[in-house]
Amino acid sequence: MARWMCADPFIQKFVGALQGQRAKKGVFITTSSDTADAADYATRIDTKVVLIDVQQLADLMIDFDLGVASAASDVVKRIDSDF
Repeated sequence: MARWMCADPFIQKFVGALQGQRAKKGVFITTSSDTADAADYATRIDTKVVLIDVQQLADLMIDFDLGVASAASDVVKRIDSDF
């Protein structure tokens, strides 16, 4: 799996594109996992870049019910006092 590095050309191009549009922040999503170097790089630049790796992406998809399907569910029952 590819790893992020502080000199990662993808992140640098992304930051350059943000600056070219005068954007002050952006979200960089990867299907890899991030490294401490990438997080450090993101904190050292003026542009705010949020790094989301594959695990965080999966967690967000599950939390917000986006692109996922229920595999099973539990039914909670109560006593019907009117029966």
